[in-house]
Amino acid sequence: MRVIYRGLAVGVTVAVAAVSLVFVLPQEPDGVAAGPIAAPSTPPSSSGPDPASSASSSPLSSALSSALSSGTPQAVAATAAAATPLASGPAATADPASPDPTSPDPTSSGPASSGNVTSAAPRPTPTPGASLAPGYTAMEALYADARLPRLPEKVQRVPLRGAGKYVIRDRRSGLAVPRLGRPWKTYGPAPFTSRQVLPKARGTQQRGMIVTCPLPIEAQEHPRDTALLAARWTLNHHPEGATIRWFASQPVKDGWMLAYQVKYGKRTSRAAVAVVDGGMSKPGLVFVTVPDAQKKRWHDITRVVSGVRALG
Repeated sequence: MRVIYRGLAVGVTVAVAAVSLVFVLPQEPDGVAAGPIAAPSTPPSSSGPDPASSASSSPLSSALSSALSSGTPQAVAATAAAATPLASGPAATADPASPDPTSPDPTSSGPASSGNVTSAAPRPTPTPGASLAPGYTAMEALYADARLPRLPEKVQRVPLRGAGKYVIRDRRSGLAVPRLGRPWKTYGPAPFTSRQVLPKARGTQQRGMIVTCPLPIEAQEHPRDTALLAARWTLNHHPEGATIRWFASQPVKDGWMLAYQVKYGKRTSRAAVAVVDGGMSKPGLVFVTVPDAQKKRWHDITRVVSGVRALG
C-alpha cells in the first residue's frame, strides 16, 4: 500500500506542476510581447501578502494536501482526476485590458457621416438689367448688361477681302494690322500698342480710330464669347450711355470678328472687334471705330478686319 500511495503522490505532484506551468507560461512564444500592457489602477500595498505565497496557497494545492494527509487512495485519485481537465483546458482567460473585437469601440462615434452634399443648381442666365449676386462670371455680367442685346443666332456676315500691302506689326499682341493711307495717320499708341486715327471732325470730339493691344479682358473658352466681352469693353471708349446693335458675327483666321453699331444720344458710330490668337500669352485685340461724322470712311472698317493676321 505504501508503494501505491507513493505512486499516487508522484502522479499528483506531476499534475500540479503541469497546471502551474500552464498558468505561468504563455501558449505562444510571443504571447507576452504581443499582449497589451495595462498599468495597474492602484499600486500594490507594501504591507500586503507576497504574491508568491498567495499562489502557493491556492485551492488546488490545499485540496491535494488534504487528500494526501487523509491516506485514502480514493480521495487522492479523485483529486488528481479533478486536476487533469485543468491541465488540458485553455491556458488562461482573455486579458481584461484587451478590447473585445466583437464589441463596439467606445471611442468611435459611429459610421462616418457622408455630410450634407448638395449639388449646386445651375443659375439662370441673367437678363439685361438684372442685378447679380456676388461671384458672378464675366459672361453673366455681359448678359446682365442692358447696353448689349443678345447676339442673334443667325446674324449676317460681311465679305472679308485679303490683307493689304502695308501693315503695322504689333509684336506685343503678335498681330499685323493694315496700315491705311491718308487721311489715316499713325498716332501715339498709349494706352494701346499701336494706333491710327482720322482727323477730328468739325463739331464733334469723336473721330475714327484703329488700335491693337493684348486682350484687356479675360479670354473665354470660345473665341466668340471673348469677342463679345471685348465689344463690351470698347464701350469705355465711346460716350457715356452708348448702346450696341449687332451687324455681323463670324469666324476669322485664328479668331472671331464682330461688327456693330454704337448709338449715343442722336449720334452713332460703326465699329468692329477682332480677337485673334497671335501666339502670345494672351490673344491680340483689334478695335476700329468710325463716327457718323466721318461715315465716308466706314468701308475702312471691313478693310481693317479683313487684313488682320498673326505675325507667327
